[in-house]
Amino acid sequence: MSDVAEGPRHTGGRGGVRLADLRGHNTALVLDLVRGAGRDGISRPELALRTGLTVQAVSKITGRLREAGLLAAAGRQESTGGKPATALRLVREAVQALGVHLDRDGVLVVRTDLTGRALARRRVPLDLGRGAREVVDVVAGAMADVLAGEDGRGEARGVAGGVTEVGDAGGVAEVGVAGGVTGAGHRGAGGTGARAVGDGDARAAGDGGGSARAAAEGGEPPLLLGAGLAAPGPLDHRTGVLHKVSGFSGLDGLPLAAALSERLGLPVVLDKDTNAAALGRALAGDARAFAYLHLGTGLGAGLVLDGRLYRGPRTGAGELGHQVVRLDGPPCVCGNRGCVEALCLAALAAGDTAEAARVLGTAAANLVGLLDVELVLLGGHRIAAAPEAFVRGVTAALDARASRTGTEPVRVRAAAGASGAAGGGDGAIAEGAAQLVLAPLFGRLPAEE
Repeated sequence: MSDVAEGPRHTGGRGGVRLADLRGHNTALVLDLVRGAGRDGISRPELALRTGLTVQAVSKITGRLREAGLLAAAGRQESTGGKPATALRLVREAVQALGVHLDRDGVLVVRTDLTGRALARRRVPLDLGRGAREVVDVVAGAMADVLAGEDGRGEARGVAGGVTEVGDAGGVAEVGVAGGVTGAGHRGAGGTGARAVGDGDARAAGDGGGSARAAAEGGEPPLLLGAGLAAPGPLDHRTGVLHKVSGFSGLDGLPLAAALSERLGLPVVLDKDTNAAALGRALAGDARAFAYLHLGTGLGAGLVLDGRLYRGPRTGAGELGHQVVRLDGPPCVCGNRGCVEALCLAALAAGDTAEAARVLGTAAANLVGLLDVELVLLGGHRIAAAPEAFVRGVTAALDARASRTGTEPVRVRAAAGASGAAGGGDGAIAEGAAQLVLAPLFGRLPAEE
């Protein structure tokens, strides 16, 4: 399994353009600037000015991107003397990705456009304790369901009208242990949705007019770039292998990314759930040094230091939940006693949100002391249930530390996912996971290797 910072490596393209050929540094610079320009677009001369490239080099890059269906004309800009320049915009519907959040009690799959905007989603229950075989079957089935769309024909619904909840009406694609996925991501009869691609079969949609128009006219469906998979740690993001997930030792050594990639016929990259969420927040520009604390079925942290996602050499950074803060505390699923996670969850089980927030604040203060971050973001469905109480409790602990040390207080706030829900809702990790495959196209996967 290749390192996630390199992005999926499958090839293909319309008119002889290979997607792999579009992954250079200069191409990423151009794509990122066009994305930032929004619907108004940006001209080639301005791209040249802002990148330091020649107009000829920019024209070559944008020509290939238009041929691949990723850029389209956005109209002509006002003339400042001479021929008005043509502005280019991103065709956000031309490329889609899957983001998968594998949690201890379920799996959430979202399908996004090129900008990371959620188009469809599906959640299914899952008990990680049922073993590796069921985990692969259920996750692959949920992914296939989202690829297939509501009617099972692969239609990319929701592109123009918000998020589609994919329910049982579409049916779960047939997923066998040794076989492939029936109808997952391929064009069925009359289907016009996202098309899963493998080596040698990755055609981008549209000649610059955009895949939304092509789909409406029965043309090529959007390119499915791949899937980002976020799971509880510990794991190895380079090999895509799970390790001894706390409380679920039977998953140790499961090559989950490779298993799903083989089952579905598309590139899959794996990372920790908190890393995926932190990546999403880093791309949103929250801060250059922050910690994202996720409290859901467990507790973990995603770390962004000096503007880059920090995983550690073994993808082991951010195991905040299993830091011991009470030596004689209650037992934790990891085998220790008095872990932050165990204390927080015990307080919440007793209905004491204020105590859970106080414990989380203690852990956050320790983390700030070690890493000197400037912002603490709180996320997860436990936070979303009482965001003000958790922000208040964690802020109190950090303010007390700042008072003792004479330092500036660290900001605390509830994170918002792409959906805008306080605490990130239940989609922040899945949406961040999609960025594991999308962000490299824009040169925007800030990771320490």
